Amino acid sequence: MGIIEAIILGAVEGITEFLPVSSTGHLTVAEKLFGHSINSHDITAFTAIIQIGAVLATLLYFRKDIWRIVSGWLGGLVSASGRRSPDYKFGWAIIAGSVPIAVAGLAFKDQVEGPLRNLWIVAFALLAWSFVMWLADRTAAQVRHEKEVTAKDTIIIGLVQCLALIPGVSRSGATMSAGLFRGFDRVEATRLSFFLAIPALVAAAIFESASQFANISNGVGWTPTIVATIASFVVAYAAIAWLLRYISKHSFMLFIAYRLAAGVILLALLATGAIAST
Repeated sequence: MGIIEAIILGAVEGITEFLPVSSTGHLTVAEKLFGHSINSHDITAFTAIIQIGAVLATLLYFRKDIWRIVSGWLGGLVSASGRRSPDYKFGWAIIAGSVPIAVAGLAFKDQVEGPLRNLWIVAFALLAWSFVMWLADRTAAQVRHEKEVTAKDTIIIGLVQCLALIPGVSRSGATMSAGLFRGFDRVEATRLSFFLAIPALVAAAIFESASQFANISNGVGWTPTIVATIASFVVAYAAIAWLLRYISKHSFMLFIAYRLAAGVILLALLATGAIAST
């Protein structure tokens, strides 16, 4: 993989990781257009590893909130008064909400890295989840905020997050939709999506780095992988800042319309043979 290609793929990851449009779906299409075998071990590992750039952008952007939550959670572990802190409860809620994706990711790893990396599936998932997002956006009560988050909320959102193992659904699209269905306002649903992303994406990146080290070395290469991760970090930070400003004043309709258009275009390309599905 060339450096320019790595920068482009890293930028695709960075801009789509937190927008509800499916980063894996976009990366899979982009990797295919660059001529890669999207089911090869080095490409699937590359896709997972460069997500760490987006995670680092999240940690930097929300550093004050994360420090507050981690401090509150640690304080609750050592004192009774600390256990009454909303941050202590929120910390446990995030941990609880991260368990489903960890279990599902390991249980269905072969399917996620194999049969599900098919562009027909990406296209149909883009279209199908658009209607779920539309329903969530139209029916959202938007009356709940961070201090009202419970472990039940995050477990439900975490279970829905598992659907994002299907490329095209979108992890952020799944968690944001679930947050809206649970009555949270759009900004809080988006923030919850960010916080739940951190454990899931870090775990996936570490696992793939360790288990696929040789495949990356002999395939894509570590230099392009690192360059793509840096590009992902830079672009993701800008995307996070933009998304939070945008969503505070607008609905998700822009993203829903984009998903529908992308799904239709991808279906047309597949149906005409302009692009192969695997």
